[in-house]
Amino acid sequence: MNKVWMWSITAALAGFLFGFDTVVISGADKKLQLLWGSSDAFHGMVVVGMALWGTVVGALLGSVPTNTLGRKRTLIWIGVFYTVSALGSALANDPITFAVFRFLGGLGVGASTVAAPAYISEIAPAKDRGKLVGLYQFNIVLGILIAFFSNYLLSGLGENDWRFMMGVEAIPAVLYTALALTLPKSPRWLLTKGRQEEARQLFQLIDPGNDARKTVQQVQEEMRQTVPNETIFIKKYRVPLLLAFGIAFFNQLSGINAFLYYAPRIMTEGGLEESAALLGSIGIGVANMLFTLLGIYLIDRVGRKQLMYAGSLGYIISLSLVACAFFLEWQGLALPIFLFVFIAAHAIGQGTVIWVFISEIFPNHLRGSGQAFGSSVHWVLAAVVPSLVPLLFATIGPGVVFAFFAFMMGLQLLWVAFVMPETKGISLEEMQRSLTKKINRGQ
Repeated sequence: MNKVWMWSITAALAGFLFGFDTVVISGADKKLQLLWGSSDAFHGMVVVGMALWGTVVGALLGSVPTNTLGRKRTLIWIGVFYTVSALGSALANDPITFAVFRFLGGLGVGASTVAAPAYISEIAPAKDRGKLVGLYQFNIVLGILIAFFSNYLLSGLGENDWRFMMGVEAIPAVLYTALALTLPKSPRWLLTKGRQEEARQLFQLIDPGNDARKTVQQVQEEMRQTVPNETIFIKKYRVPLLLAFGIAFFNQLSGINAFLYYAPRIMTEGGLEESAALLGSIGIGVANMLFTLLGIYLIDRVGRKQLMYAGSLGYIISLSLVACAFFLEWQGLALPIFLFVFIAAHAIGQGTVIWVFISEIFPNHLRGSGQAFGSSVHWVLAAVVPSLVPLLFATIGPGVVFAFFAFMMGLQLLWVAFVMPETKGISLEEMQRSLTKKINRGQ
């Protein structure tokens, strides 16, 4: 079991680089615009935004290397992309070169949301799968927090301090790449390539208490029920496809990415001074990490649905109160407290569950494609929703925006209650048989 934990932690470090890469630009943001004299539109869309579009492309195409090269090789290449992106961004002398290297880092982010959860779910025993895949989300929020501190520590080193901020990511990227080289291949991926004996040996190593041959037979039985060249979009896989869409859709319609990108702006709109708003943003990062840890601790104990119930209720209460704070012009600490409740609700619910759940509901030979679909829905909405926030705040006001998010979380609560299945403690093969039966019965 210690080996499985080490392999899972190593794969989950792709999430650390994801979080770090996403946030590190915030420290260089204004300095780069002044340095290169970029317009607001060019700076937002190209200098800062190119990494996000790279993430969308990486998520859309991430299933190709994950399925063909394998989970392990894809994870290694993700580390290479992060390393090259960090060094290239740090050494860039013009905005186009900078944007190209940031795009490469975005490809790594998007692909990691496909390969890392898929890999961990395939090596994890069913009883521990939730917490092990949850390590990926924990590493994301840890990477975000470390990036904030890194930017703070490296600021003030001179007019080129932004180069140090961008380049320091190469250190964890190189370390991660070296560790990824030590990972074994996914046994379930090996079986899709007909490498039965290698898969059996790995299953035996992963869970010595279980009959490895029986596990191999279960996977092969699932594969015999498939047809060549089938995709996740055929009727047989309609249920997992809609489940992946649903959890990714509601994740972003909570407003979480809009909130993370604009936390200081939201707090200053609510009446806080800028310094207090920035300090509150760091506090929110700490709360995000602590409640993510709590979610990881609970996910295999109480199950995915229970965490989603708790998160949905927390969303509804906190977002409704945030909306009221804007409508009724409440001053003081009310708004930051409500926002802390919001981030706690997200961390213990959607934040912990989403990557675990998507990695569990697709069959072995289509897991990469299913993961890519769910990730793509997530990232397209993550690009669209935050981009609308400044305009919506200026036109209809933040109170209406947060009231809409609260309404959407009411719909999420209904989705959890009546649509979402519980996946706790169920083997990946049993889960697939269960979801496929729903289609066969015409449900």
